[in-house]
Amino acid sequence: MDEVFGEDNFCGQISYLKTSAVSSPNAKLNVIASVSDYILWFAKSRAAVKYRPPLQDKILDEDGSVYSSIRSADGSHRKITRDDRPADNERLFMLDNLTSTGWSDRLSAPIDFEGRTFQLAKNLHWKTHPDGVKRLVKANRVQPSTASLRYVRYFDDFRVTPIVNYWRDTGTGSFTEDKVYVVQSGTKAVARCILMATDPGDLVLDPTCGSGTTATVAEQWGRRWITIDTSRVALALARTRLMSARYPYYLLADSVEGRAQEGKVTGKLPSDAPTGNDIRQGFVYERAPHITLKSIANNSQIDDIWDKWHAVLEPLRAELNAAAGSVFEEWQVPREAKTGWSAKASSAHAKWWEARIARQQEIDASIAKAADVELLYDRPYEDKNRVRVAGPFTVESLSPHRIVTSRDDSLGDAITAGEGTLQPDPGNVPEADFGAIVLDNLRTAGVHQKDKADTIKFNSVEPWPGKWLAAEGRYADGEGRERRAGIFIGPEFGTLKRSQITAAAREASDARFDTLIACAFNFEAQASDLDRLGPLKILKARMNPDLHMADDLKNTGKGNLFVVFGEPDIDLLDTPEGEIRVRVNGVDVFDPSTGDIRSDGKDGIAAWFIDTDYNEESFFVRHAYFLGANDPYKSLKTALRAEIDEEAWASLYSDISRPFARPTTGRIAVKVINHFGDEVLKVFGV
Repeated sequence: MDEVFGEDNFCGQISYLKTSAVSSPNAKLNVIASVSDYILWFAKSRAAVKYRPPLQDKILDEDGSVYSSIRSADGSHRKITRDDRPADNERLFMLDNLTSTGWSDRLSAPIDFEGRTFQLAKNLHWKTHPDGVKRLVKANRVQPSTASLRYVRYFDDFRVTPIVNYWRDTGTGSFTEDKVYVVQSGTKAVARCILMATDPGDLVLDPTCGSGTTATVAEQWGRRWITIDTSRVALALARTRLMSARYPYYLLADSVEGRAQEGKVTGKLPSDAPTGNDIRQGFVYERAPHITLKSIANNSQIDDIWDKWHAVLEPLRAELNAAAGSVFEEWQVPREAKTGWSAKASSAHAKWWEARIARQQEIDASIAKAADVELLYDRPYEDKNRVRVAGPFTVESLSPHRIVTSRDDSLGDAITAGEGTLQPDPGNVPEADFGAIVLDNLRTAGVHQKDKADTIKFNSVEPWPGKWLAAEGRYADGEGRERRAGIFIGPEFGTLKRSQITAAAREASDARFDTLIACAFNFEAQASDLDRLGPLKILKARMNPDLHMADDLKNTGKGNLFVVFGEPDIDLLDTPEGEIRVRVNGVDVFDPSTGDIRSDGKDGIAAWFIDTDYNEESFFVRHAYFLGANDPYKSLKTALRAEIDEEAWASLYSDISRPFARPTTGRIAVKVINHFGDEVLKVFGV
């Protein structure tokens, strides 16, 4: 395998249990029986390997020695006993390190907690910033030890655990899986390999078919497959197994039902863009929240919740202390009311604990909402009302009488050179054709605009024998009608000119295309207003510079490699003082559902900048403004998990600029950037 793939492309060796009980064929030889086997994982390129981490549920009995304490909703805790299990309002937890080695003036500052000051040794620092430690305290995620503070990590903070290269749960026996072939592989081990190294729609090759386990598993999980064997018996068994199998129907991400389930899981409104039931978009998977110390420490919403409940709890604590004649700090308030307290003290005590538990529940909910999630690729949501069977497939064979002759290497080189098929030296392989790279990425990525509903997803992209047009792309409009687009590819290095687009448009019009899509890294300024030639719509798709690195990047189809960003609509306003203001009205976009150019609002603009004295060489950002569909202050605060100056931000959230003096150069430049990060520059003479 090292010789085939290269030793640098070795990804790992997996040891897995293949049977729960075995009658060793070597028993007569008096040697040890084998119940495990090995999987060797190689990649074509280890640096670009696809990997979907396999995860499994944590098992309490296996992790109980680490998670050795139970905490109640009121914060009280106890050590777990042998037969003890958490109740519904209790959580299993462990104490983890809150410090790391190394001194830092900022991160090693002393922390006050429950009336004590915890000072770190000179070679330690807290694992997070001072505000983060305070949030951990507010979240009740800190517990004191003898000399320091410990982090409270709950068992359900991450209810799954990564599967390493020792698989103990793949064993099969006569009672767990039917065996129809003598060397039949266990489906669980094969499925795990497929799930962690491929996506739905990918192609799986098994050159040793046997009973067809790989093909059966690939079919179940929505992968295409090719399997090979020299035995007609094996192929017959595999074909029967595939044709007689019933598979679960998993919800497709690119389906109406899938989007509804996705919205239910994420709490977000599902997209109203057309669906194509494209399995390459994947399934809708279960998710596992992954709560970390970092996510809690950076969650500024905890401060807001704490402040809100502090205003409720402090008066109640003061009332309790006054009625009971005590001086309880928050951490000293007893869980049960003491004998002899007055009715007023008991009432204040009960209300205080009710509010205290409500605060903790709200903080815990905020922590869970802000946590990252891990997709469980082996747990897609299933439609129980549907059953799926294998689709059509063919069984093909090569002639058994084909003879491959051997010959001297030098003679072979001479023959292939004469035939014009001599392969280049590996160290001097020419670069792939740029046009082919563009079309390959265009097939998978499509052409993006601001809204997903306006994205053009191609059903096919095929070469076109034109002088200017490189390919024909077919896509569906909003009513499901197929549309034809001529694809024109600009230079790999340089600017696409208006005259070139016009020539390509004439060719596209003669060929009866519905749309021309001109792809280029840069467009000539004079081409900005060229959006139609007669009935033919012209779309200028700006290509992402990442295409220059296509050989080094995976073609996943998920990047915004081709983006249509329409002409910005801008007005110049004169002020009574003789100064100038700029107003941005929006952009024009192509609507693939109707085939028309429509005027879109300012929601498609993420930011816009002005160079108030443009010198035609360099663009200097002298004015900066931000726009967006939603409340930008709220979104930014949530994203940053921190406070920002709302008043200062409001001055920048505007579609009209501040007044500025007339430029000495006689020109200003306005740069508009959309939510994809694509930009267009427009120059105005003043």
